[in-house]
Amino acid sequence: MEQIKRYLDCYIPITACTLRCHYCYITMHRMFDAALPEFKYTAEQVRQAMSQKRLGGQCLINFCGGGETLIPHIVLDYAKALIEEGHYVMIVTNATLSKRFDEIATWPREITSHLIFKFSYHYMQLKERNLLDVFFANIHKVRKAGCSFTVEVTPNDELIPLVDECIARCVKELGAKPHITIARDEKDPERLPILTSMTNEDYYKFWGEKFQSALFDFKKTIFEVKRKEFCYAGAWSAYVNMGSGRMTQCYRSTFSQNIFDLSKEIKWIPIGRCLEHHCYNGHSWLVLGDMPNLPVKLPTYQELRNRVCEDGGEWLQPQMKAFLNTRTSDVNKELPACAKCWYLFRNKLSRTWGIKRLFR
Repeated sequence: MEQIKRYLDCYIPITACTLRCHYCYITMHRMFDAALPEFKYTAEQVRQAMSQKRLGGQCLINFCGGGETLIPHIVLDYAKALIEEGHYVMIVTNATLSKRFDEIATWPREITSHLIFKFSYHYMQLKERNLLDVFFANIHKVRKAGCSFTVEVTPNDELIPLVDECIARCVKELGAKPHITIARDEKDPERLPILTSMTNEDYYKFWGEKFQSALFDFKKTIFEVKRKEFCYAGAWSAYVNMGSGRMTQCYRSTFSQNIFDLSKEIKWIPIGRCLEHHCYNGHSWLVLGDMPNLPVKLPTYQELRNRVCEDGGEWLQPQMKAFLNTRTSDVNKELPACAKCWYLFRNKLSRTWGIKRLFR
């Protein structure tokens, strides 16, 4: 049985985008016209650096850009190389770059069966720019090629008048409602509260009833909740900048290293305590296993991303569905209490005295 050894969330350092969604922090800070980034490493170098041998086994690897992930063609090269290495790859995209999906549609099934797209359904921008047909045509294209997919809406106050037609179009095209996430107010980077003029109660009620999304239902139980349980981010998962190779434990971290430097072994150092106000992307980190001692029963990642269609079909292909039904905590052993205490103490000192001194 194939199982997730580690989850790597890989940032594609691109802020250029084909859309201008008002709720996106790239638009808020007017970063969407930035020059294309330089990628220092080839696909073959990345494959060697992220081999199963170096990472400890098969991993779930997520590619997400600040802007549109697929603008740099090298992202496809990275994805294909890592799938050939035996990993499973997720790509976040707004599905507007048809040439990229035309290329993916030519890939063999042994590649596409390990690939899932997380399609960002920015309905207002797609409608305004007359790109709705393009969006769904590209989803159909990769679905036919054997890829898995999920569709996700960022709920925002401005979408409310169009919400019914947004849902109806997705049901017509893909046989099920889209999922929804929770929009963050990036103007408050410490707290990252919900981006809405509604009360939290009204926000959860309105969007929850409209979409009936397992992803949304889970996220609302952890959003703005400070986590105090021991966290294995840095050991069972990590955050990687694909432009520089810099790997940290999570978005905030006590330690960093260049994962693409083949002369050095990768150090898997758990962060222990979450440094964020709340684990706002816990639908990935937590569900995939970083905190195995949470006091609640967690859904699997496939349960949050899949949909059963009106015709009985599903958004996830069987092989991908089975892989996303596993977690890192299924195959990695927990640390004894004394080791947890050591990492908590070590990371606290690192934050106070500096990183390099403690992690040479």
